[in-house]
Amino acid sequence: MLSVASLHIYPIKSLGGCAVNEARITDRGFEHDRRWMLVDASGRFITQREVPAMACLHCSPVTDGFRVTDVRDGDHIDLPLRLTEGTTSRARVFDDEVDVVHSATAVSAWFVEKIGSMCSLVFMPYSALRPVDPRYATGITSLSDGFPYLIISQASLDDLNGRMAEAIPMDRFRPNIVITGGTAFLEDRWKEIGIGSSRFTLVKPCGRCVIPTTNQHTGERSKEPTRTLATYRSVGNKVLFGMNAMGPGSGVIRVGDEVTVLR
Repeated sequence: MLSVASLHIYPIKSLGGCAVNEARITDRGFEHDRRWMLVDASGRFITQREVPAMACLHCSPVTDGFRVTDVRDGDHIDLPLRLTEGTTSRARVFDDEVDVVHSATAVSAWFVEKIGSMCSLVFMPYSALRPVDPRYATGITSLSDGFPYLIISQASLDDLNGRMAEAIPMDRFRPNIVITGGTAFLEDRWKEIGIGSSRFTLVKPCGRCVIPTTNQHTGERSKEPTRTLATYRSVGNKVLFGMNAMGPGSGVIRVGDEVTVLR
């Protein structure tokens, strides 16, 4: 039987996320998932691709908000789940432009110190709509790279780890939904799955960047797992691992929910 092994939400784009027992579905992904991001002076998004130190900043839920903790020294800052007041501007995520609200200068200064680079922390208000790539799906997403959900099976990671000298954890791949059961890379062939009473459409394999080579607790980089993945998961000039997905407009899914392959 296939079932949900874990669920993950990343309040700030490219920072460490948190595992949750249940997640509420919205029209653009899990509630509170990637609503915030760091931008540079020109308004362009910043990720671990350019600043691996971001991997050391982990988010966790607290009353009425969430906490960002620097796992290197334990220093932390508490933030609200949403920002309703502040300076507004336009920000860029790849080729997309979105409306954002800037956090207080003191908040951004904390992140500047932690990542060693000038930045501003911004929030994407719910009035901002960002379409997904129409070549693959119809709908909107938040500040994710391209689609609301990333789905990976535990069997796929187990297969990868069985080929390497040293195993790596799932957090290197930053999934939203991890599924247990079945064999490796079953998700490649899924078009639509049911999780509880909710349906998810798998629309595009995820081409991996440098982030999976980044230790999510130290920010250090290595050649793995990309070197091993490239030996058997390369298509064209991309290394594939996990599937991007679209979901329904509402609902709740939970760890342990049964997963049904619909097509």
